[in-house]
Amino acid sequence: MPSLVSAVVTDAPIHISELSKLVADARSGAVVTFSGDVRNHDHGKEVLSLTYEIHPSAADAIKSITQAVINDFDIEKVAVAHRFGDIAIGETAFAVAVSAAHREAAFEACSAIVNSVKEKLPIWKYQKFADGSDEWVNCA
Repeated sequence: MPSLVSAVVTDAPIHISELSKLVADARSGAVVTFSGDVRNHDHGKEVLSLTYEIHPSAADAIKSITQAVINDFDIEKVAVAHRFGDIAIGETAFAVAVSAAHREAAFEACSAIVNSVKEKLPIWKYQKFADGSDEWVNCA
């Protein structure tokens, strides 16, 4: 059975290398990671700033969302982190690390976790653009 070693929402910087270390396991021949970083553009506009706001249930939700996904895969360990608050361009907003005996299972599980968290986590993105416009995006 897969082990969820960490699933957090945090206002602290996320470092994919730290998540990767958390899932390292002698039984695993593969560690697959995803790092979702804040980019400087969206829909053809220059992004000046980005803020994520979370619902109070987000800390519990990220754990339950992730646990529900990983039970379907032959993997060893998983670590997931999503930031909230103001996040600078180039910094990591969302990261996932998965270890497994074989790469295919690790890739598939990582992708499924990313998709499920992006779809279900109660979190909203607020962007300000260089043209003076702004936008709220409901990511849940």
